[in-house]
This record gives sequence, C-alpha cells and structure tokens, in this order.
Amino acid sequence: MTSQRLINRTQFRHRLARAARLGDRQALFLLDHVVDELIDRLHMVNRSFDTAIDISGWLPDLSDQLVAEKIAASTRRFAPFLGDGRPAAVIDDEVLPLRDASADLIVSVLNLQFANDVPGILAQIRRALRPDGLFLAALVGGQSLQELRACLTEAELAEAGGVSPRVAPFAEVRDLGALLQRAGFALPVTDLDRLTVRYAGLPELVRDLRAMAATSTLSDRDNRVPPRMLFPKAAALYAERYGAENGRIPVTFDILWMSGWAPHDSQQKPLRPGTARTRLADALGTDEITLTDDSEPK
Repeated sequence: MTSQRLINRTQFRHRLARAARLGDRQALFLLDHVVDELIDRLHMVNRSFDTAIDISGWLPDLSDQLVAEKIAASTRRFAPFLGDGRPAAVIDDEVLPLRDASADLIVSVLNLQFANDVPGILAQIRRALRPDGLFLAALVGGQSLQELRACLTEAELAEAGGVSPRVAPFAEVRDLGALLQRAGFALPVTDLDRLTVRYAGLPELVRDLRAMAATSTLSDRDNRVPPRMLFPKAAALYAERYGAENGRIPVTFDILWMSGWAPHDSQQKPLRPGTARTRLADALGTDEITLTDDSEPK
C-alpha cells in the first residue's frame, strides 16, 4: 500500500516553471535575504571548501556567490528548472543525484519545506558529504503564514461550511535537530529567524507567493473552484484582525536554520560522564550543597 504524500510534486514543478517564466525578481526578497544570511554564516565558519553542492532550487545566485565569496572553489547546482523555466537536472524529494563522499559543503535555501521525505533527503546528504563536510540549510517553517491560515480557515467555514487545507503544515525548529541526529550528522545546530513583512493587502501577498512558487501544492487540497467570496472574505478578515492604521497587513515568515557536520576524528566530542575536572559550583561561583539520603540539605 502506498502512503499519501503531503506535497504533489508534479504540481510543485508546474509552480516552479510558472515562477521561472514570470521572473519577478522583486518578489524574491525573501530568497535574497536568506541567501545573504547563509553567506554570512558560512563566513563565520572561517573555512574554504573544495567542492560545494547547491540543491536550493532554480535560481543560480547562490552557487555563483559561493565561488565569488571564495567560500568554495567549485560548485555544482541541482535544480528542477533553469532561469527561463526550461527543465534542467530532474530531481525529486526521494532520490538526489549525489555520489557518496563527493562534496565538502552542501547547502539548501527555501527548498526543503516542499519535500515529502525530509529524513530521507538528510540521510542522502549525509552520505554525500566527505568526512568533516558541512551541511547548511534554511527552510520556511514554524508559524509562517499563520495570519493567512487563520483567515482562510474562518472565511471558508463561513462561506462553504467546511475547510480545505490551503496552507501546508510546517516543520518546527525543535524537530530539526532530532532529524539531523537521526541522519548521522555530528554537532547539529538549529535556530529560528522570524521576519514580519508588511503588504498592502492579501492580493499583493498572493502575487508574491505565486512568484516564489509558494502557493499551495498539497496533495489533498480541494481542486474545485473555491466559493466566489472566499478570498474577499479572507482579505476583509485579515485587514480587520491584523491590519495597521496605514492599512497594511503583517505576514509572518519563520526561517528555520539547520546545520550539521559529517563526523570526523578531529571534531570536538562531549566528555564521558564522571570525567570532568572542574566542579560546576566553581564555574558558577557558588557553594556546593551535599544532600543526605532523605534529601535534606546538609
């Protein structure tokens, strides 16, 4: 029996092709922001990588910057579409064309939230890294688009008497560290960067989501024509509940960051229990309290 996949990957590829043809560079501000942040984080690592692999998507900017910033000597980019919408290297969220131990650095920007099998992808990335190689990725998650989700849900209940999933569920930052450990990464780190973007209204937000190939591709979404008043009702609710005095509406984007290293003997390792040479009380500048068997301070 085949389990239901969350994301319709065929529909997602159609969304990417449309976004590539639109070429609305101004709407890709979120991608630009995350790429800049990723470059800054890699500079903080203070290391040059021989071979880097970019599995971010259909824009070439990141691969070019990795070389221009002298972070990587060479890069390979795996993307479903070229900049003009023509198919490029065909990849999906199940099998990535990565050879074992073929890269020192693998990066992904705003792509993994569209995958059906993130644990499987991480396992493949881990195998593709050479020892002491780095994986660094950013994906949309957490409470992203929470305002849109709430308003669409209430509007559809009012207009249709039921709800169809229109905003995909997102990963939480607390889950990503466990996934990295499960895939075999050493020194896993996760964190969250919350951005609030203000739009003139719901139509402008939907336009940018379409340009980012980020409109719904859920497998179980209702493909029927939505009620005529669904989006006007949602827009009115959005403005009423979240709108500012100047009429603009806030949109939450949570960017989840995850990084991990392929294990290597040179990496720092935690001490075995009982081998510490410094008392915690000394480090905290306090007195040590010994407890008796009945747990009363002595």
